[in-house]
Amino acid sequence: MKSMTGYGSGNFRNGQVSLSVEIKGYNNRFLDISVYLPPFLSSMENRVRGYLAGRFSRGKIEINLRFREQDAALAVQINREAARAYREAIAALAGEMGLDEKPSLSLLLSLDGVLETEKTRDNEQYWPFIEKALTEAADQFESERVREGKHTEDDILSHLSKIETLTDAVAAHIPRMEAEFQENLRSRFRELLGDQIDENRVLAETAVLLVKNTISEELSRLKAHLGEFRAETDRNPGPGKKLDFLCQEINREINTIGSKTPNLDTSRAVVDMKDALENIREQLRNVE
Repeated sequence: MKSMTGYGSGNFRNGQVSLSVEIKGYNNRFLDISVYLPPFLSSMENRVRGYLAGRFSRGKIEINLRFREQDAALAVQINREAARAYREAIAALAGEMGLDEKPSLSLLLSLDGVLETEKTRDNEQYWPFIEKALTEAADQFESERVREGKHTEDDILSHLSKIETLTDAVAAHIPRMEAEFQENLRSRFRELLGDQIDENRVLAETAVLLVKNTISEELSRLKAHLGEFRAETDRNPGPGKKLDFLCQEINREINTIGSKTPNLDTSRAVVDMKDALENIREQLRNVE
């Protein structure tokens, strides 16, 4: 079992480039990846996204890559249209103010948009460097999620054990509940008929009540769901979605048991089971 929250970082440096990768994870029902790259590396976004999707299945994941390069080839271009527009505007202003002045070349080159520079890069050469830092960050991120997930799993299983114990306790109440049904019916018959009680009638009415109020099937299904929950936790490293579904099924059976049994001890057990289940569901919000 893994947590969806965590942090990881990775770095790479040689004589040409220096880069760092940070990964942060948050709770989310589905996989949601946000990638933040320098603009000139935007073509790498799908590759980075695919790498993360191959390693993680759930959670909101943010990745931030910082990049610094020492000696990239520089391409310089002059925007002549912008330079002419600036020169004409300056000349017109000088004429309006009665000044005989022309803009210098240095002034024109300092104005925004006239001098355009761009580093020429072959982005494909950077992928091995990015992948190395990305793998380091993802490994660290994974380790932290596993560590936090172990604590979460221990807590979830402790609450699951509580529900299992309470389920056994409720099952142990069934013979007493059946006896209470039968005794209550005898009391009602005595009120109506005195000592002229038809035992067969009492047994028949008891059978009807038991059919209506029995919780044996609900207990059987509840135990099956609890067993499947524990098995899924053992066999699946990313069981979050399946466990969410099982919690819904467990909750349905607990509610039915509570609605069908007026027994006070059973009602208290149902309240405790629902409390433990709510704690499990709260913890599952952070499980992959």
